[in-house]
Amino acid sequence: EWLCVLTGSGDVCITGHDTGPVFEEQPGSLIYPEGLSDGKVTLNCQARASPAATYRWRVNGTDVLVGDPRYTLVAGNLVISGPQSGRDGGSYQCLASNRCGTILSRAANLKFGYLHDFPGEGRSPQTAFEGAGAFLACQPPAHYPALSYRWFINEFPNFVKSDGGRWFISQVTGNLYLAKAEPNDAGNYFCFTTINLDISTKSTFSKPSQLTVQPDANPRRSAPAIKVLPDVLRWRKVEGLLPSKAGASAEGPILTLPEITFDDEGIYECEAYNSEGRDTHQGRIIVQAQPEWLQVMSDSEVEISSELHWTCVAAGKPRPSIRWLRNGQPLSTQDRVEVNGGHLKIVNLALEDSGMYQCVAENKHGTIYSNAELRVQVQAPDFRSNPVRRLIPAARGGQVMMECRPRAAPKPTLFWSRGTELLTNSTRVTVTPDGILWIYNISRADEGKYTCFAENYLGKANSTGHLSVRDATKITLAPSNADINQGENVTLQCHASHDPTMDLTFTWALNGALLDLENPAGPYHRKETIGDLLIVNGQLNQAGTYSCTAQTVVDSATASAKLVVRGPPGPPGGLVVKNVAETSVELRWSRGYDNHSPIGKYVIMSRSPLSPGWRRMRTVPPNIEGNAEAARVIGLSPWMDYEFQVIASNILGSGEPSMPSHTVRTQQAAPTVAPSGLGGGGGDRNELIITWTPMAREYQNGDGFGYILAFRKLDSATWMVERVANVESSRYVYSNQSLSPYCPFEVKIKAYNRKGEGPFSQIALVHSAEEEPTVAPSRINATALTAFDVQVSWDPVQQLSANGILRGYEIRYWRQHEREAAADRVRTAGLETTARVTGLRPSTRYHVTVLAYNSAGTGPASPRTTVTTRRPPPDRPPANVSWKTDGSWVTVRWDHVKALDNESAVLGYKVSYCQSALKVLDKGKNSVTLPLPKDNGYVVLEIRSSGEGGDGAAHETIVSRTGMMVQNQAGSLWSIHVSLLLTGTLSLTLIALLDL
Repeated sequence: EWLCVLTGSGDVCITGHDTGPVFEEQPGSLIYPEGLSDGKVTLNCQARASPAATYRWRVNGTDVLVGDPRYTLVAGNLVISGPQSGRDGGSYQCLASNRCGTILSRAANLKFGYLHDFPGEGRSPQTAFEGAGAFLACQPPAHYPALSYRWFINEFPNFVKSDGGRWFISQVTGNLYLAKAEPNDAGNYFCFTTINLDISTKSTFSKPSQLTVQPDANPRRSAPAIKVLPDVLRWRKVEGLLPSKAGASAEGPILTLPEITFDDEGIYECEAYNSEGRDTHQGRIIVQAQPEWLQVMSDSEVEISSELHWTCVAAGKPRPSIRWLRNGQPLSTQDRVEVNGGHLKIVNLALEDSGMYQCVAENKHGTIYSNAELRVQVQAPDFRSNPVRRLIPAARGGQVMMECRPRAAPKPTLFWSRGTELLTNSTRVTVTPDGILWIYNISRADEGKYTCFAENYLGKANSTGHLSVRDATKITLAPSNADINQGENVTLQCHASHDPTMDLTFTWALNGALLDLENPAGPYHRKETIGDLLIVNGQLNQAGTYSCTAQTVVDSATASAKLVVRGPPGPPGGLVVKNVAETSVELRWSRGYDNHSPIGKYVIMSRSPLSPGWRRMRTVPPNIEGNAEAARVIGLSPWMDYEFQVIASNILGSGEPSMPSHTVRTQQAAPTVAPSGLGGGGGDRNELIITWTPMAREYQNGDGFGYILAFRKLDSATWMVERVANVESSRYVYSNQSLSPYCPFEVKIKAYNRKGEGPFSQIALVHSAEEEPTVAPSRINATALTAFDVQVSWDPVQQLSANGILRGYEIRYWRQHEREAAADRVRTAGLETTARVTGLRPSTRYHVTVLAYNSAGTGPASPRTTVTTRRPPPDRPPANVSWKTDGSWVTVRWDHVKALDNESAVLGYKVSYCQSALKVLDKGKNSVTLPLPKDNGYVVLEIRSSGEGGDGAAHETIVSRTGMMVQNQAGSLWSIHVSLLLTGTLSLTLIALLDL
């Protein structure tokens, strides 16, 4: 066995049996409540090792005295009893050791947290003005670590909700900010602070801050430090696109970027708009990171007197520094050791260099450790684990390599013999310094036994193998060069001869990389049992040099051919954007690979945040020839972010697009189009309301965007002009006490920005607000139709007296003993002068009045009229219904329904059934003859009385050819027949009933 000796320990690390310590659990930093003297702190440390590790601890670089009764070592864990801040605070590290070496854990900081109470004195009252902003200072007491802040109002736990609306609580200062104060915001406010420690939580709150909200005509004068709440908030990244992961927060007061990366670094700008104007503010995000390993060292077994090279590479920001430890102690350049940042070199290795090594990377955000074990080996030569091959086949005319790799440390001297002949370098024989024997141009005479001898100062050893010579493998039919178009198939041939005592296999490689010939779904297939290669649906990436190798266990033969695949061009490269103007940019690129077919033309594509899909652009020249490497893109929108890509094409199609260019923003320009959707109308008295569709971002052409409105009374020569500074505005209200109702105005609108003004829109005609009609309808007449319905008619109101556009009429009706304020109302949908009022009570006297209305409201009421609804119809259905069939006809009879004194007289009967429309009978008739259906033999009937009061209750009947009648008194039997037999006819009957 090999031995690894730790100098000075007198103990032996046994290779193949012992392992150095590897941490499975390391201590973590914690914050302990200050003043909690009867508790305990446990710092964990466990390592995997063989033999088992022993443990010791350091605090601030000094060994912890385990004999101190305050410290207890449980396995590897350190338990501190009654910790105190002045005595026990610091940086703790665990050392795990066995006879193979020592490793040092990461540092765990034990700190003590505290939160004092707020001062006992009261706080000064604060005043906010309605519509303005204010803030309340928290002024937290002394504490460690950072606090979380909340505020409650008047009583606990009525907490203020900081949800991105009018309230904001700074988690840095604890201050409470209020935008656009309202009267109900007044009250007593308490700052509520919480500290979260590892084993406990503590909270405390301040004395109340009384907030009073007062009205003020000029809130900005009273509270200049905080502005009113903006109508629109929008975030953007000054250089580049705002990350899509910002989501909805991109249009809110707090920008949230989850899972932040270095790509998110940059300057961000918040734009705020409201009716008072626009403002912006910028802030920079700088992303830093704790160290992270890119390359670490690994356990190494190295022979004595050789060299060791280890490298550690770590990423982080700021850039991490790297230091080295050996068995927990700092390692620096000395004697045979060279330390250069992340590189460690030890020359002329000795046994005492064995041990546990650690590479430590650290910056201000953290520290990481990488561990590895070094074992320096010493051994006499030994072939038992790796002897010379016993049988070594070789091809005649070829070459053979015999390896000699015994285990030995230090490196042994190696030499070869054949029989008693010592082999030396010649034209056909080479013995390399590392003991490899090469024989070239082999013949049958080279067969025989070959022995390798190894020797170092610890001993000698040898191993023997037998060389057997076989016939050589030769390519008899080599593949030929081929030329295909993309998507075509091609076969490359390959045949070979070989020694008949050995198996022959064929492999194919493309540009030196072996091909997978076993995947039936792949593009490469072996043809039958010979070496031919079939390539299916050839693609551009399959062009290159194909090598066929015929191989046995002793030798191989290879032949190659080139395959050319013609296809669409590759992507252009080096795309840059220059000379950015208002509506155009210049692009330059370098030609991509033409894939063996000349490039015929280029097209240029672009995308913007408003149209994320790529679209083809207009260019100068319009058709870009294949030899061009520059073009100008035209027809762009000013002040818009764009990315560009270039696509080349030839007779075989269009290729892959180039990599997108960096994002550029075109120059600003004055607006070129007018806002659309110009209209308006409505509103309150003496108002002219003008509306339009806000301009989309792609038409704004620059910042400082707003609208210019021009309006004048019809036939007036003077235009009134107003500016609206908010880009999101879509409405303007002009008020004037002298404004007459429904007065026509000519209105036009244009947009402006920092670069100038755009064109005016077409003139639109907009009317000022209407006023209620001034004239009431006349000649009101109300007639009872049934016990439940009346018909009302009137003479119309002339449009000239409507103070606008007459929309219709409102009928108000109420019972005789009710007040008019409780009247029910029905409105007509147009200018009809009659209306039917339904849902009334029978035998009831109603007052009725009619009013004209427009968009401003209703006019004066007409003189009232009265009407009395008719008596109700009988509430009893016809009784004693019987029927008789005669061939395909059925005659149904029933008893007359006699009206009571308080019911309207019966004038006749209505019969509905599924085969025809409603049938109305004379008063004197109490029977009806109906045809029976031919398909299913059933008739569904409803019989009810009818009179001036309306229709009475219905008698429901099913008549069949089988001689059975089912009446509504049959209850469950009726429902069974309906559900089982008459599903289709029942729906028709119900529709007929609704028509009644």
